[in-house]
Amino acid sequence: MKQLPLPIVRLRPNAKPQVIRHGFPWVFANELVMDRRTKGLSHGGLVVLEDAERRPLGLGTINPTSKIAVRLLDKDPEAQVDAAWFATRFQRALDHRARLYDAPFYRLIHAEADGLPGVVIDRFGDVAVVQPNAAWAERQFDTLAAALADVTGCTTIIKNGTGRARSLEGLEEELTVAQGQAPDGPIAVPMNGATYMADVMGGQKTGLFFDQRPNHAFAAQLSKGGRVLDVFSHVGGFSLAALAAGAEAALAVDGSAAALDLAQRGAVATGVADRFETRTSDAFDALEALGKAKERFDVVVCDPPAFAPSKAALEKGMRAYERVARLATPLVKEGGYLVLCSCSHAADLKRFRDACARGIGKGGKRGQLVYTGFAGPDHPLMPQLAESGYLKALAFRV
Repeated sequence: MKQLPLPIVRLRPNAKPQVIRHGFPWVFANELVMDRRTKGLSHGGLVVLEDAERRPLGLGTINPTSKIAVRLLDKDPEAQVDAAWFATRFQRALDHRARLYDAPFYRLIHAEADGLPGVVIDRFGDVAVVQPNAAWAERQFDTLAAALADVTGCTTIIKNGTGRARSLEGLEEELTVAQGQAPDGPIAVPMNGATYMADVMGGQKTGLFFDQRPNHAFAAQLSKGGRVLDVFSHVGGFSLAALAAGAEAALAVDGSAAALDLAQRGAVATGVADRFETRTSDAFDALEALGKAKERFDVVVCDPPAFAPSKAALEKGMRAYERVARLATPLVKEGGYLVLCSCSHAADLKRFRDACARGIGKGGKRGQLVYTGFAGPDHPLMPQLAESGYLKALAFRV
């Protein structure tokens, strides 16, 4: 059946079409001709994008009420977004992950970088958790899910429609099992020699943060035979990897008792529960209390949530990162290591590094930067889109 002609949307004369031709995947609302017809287009519908001279730039999807008005899906303006189109992208993504990992536990789709703007998919064996964070993906979800199951063989597909990104697209929150059955409890995930417990139906985001995998591994190397403090630990990301690598002991601190319960269960599954301790507390309060108690650790890791999720929050976020570094620094033994992380899109590497250095200095120490890490290769970076390279991890010898 031949597809009906798609609506055409056009760049303003002062927009820069070469940016789109070179691979940038977004058109902002102020770059688009927003006449009455364009404003009336269906949210998440397909459109053909043209430059001001009416030359086609590709196939996109429109959301007239979003700051990101158009997301580019395909350079071919005549492409058909159907099951085969999704399957091609899923197979390409799967081929890459299969080269990297022996077991099917990874981020399968990392949004724009994997050719599916606004879509995140994490895989936990036969379970896939999909975050359709853009209006077009919400509309195409059934086709997307069917192609995902066909290509990967996943028998359970969970739709995790929660989070700030969906609200920016005008989408409602929902968490449903789209295919198969919900897992009977947390899923055991092998990673870096440890076993993590992922609550895919009730945990943060998709249930586990795969992006820190290489940084967990590096910090674990530093931790052998030492005492480790893992602050903002979630389900024990850094601490369990450290214990699996031979750390003497680890203390995990998080504000969520539920997350720490999963961390404790992971410690049992890993066989390191006798060396693992948890503390439910506000992270800043815990850092101050440990400092007053003169506690010292061979490795201190702080992996906070995004303190600077937007440019508007940037300065406040930088002060928060600096404060973390200032409070954590005195807890590190002489010659020990301080690992500081940021998942803030708005904070670039230099700005984050400078904030950490200031905090270490205000903490009364000097830091020797020995490692700079990013998200693992299952979180590919789209060079044209800085936001896809959000994660930074810095290890300082104090």
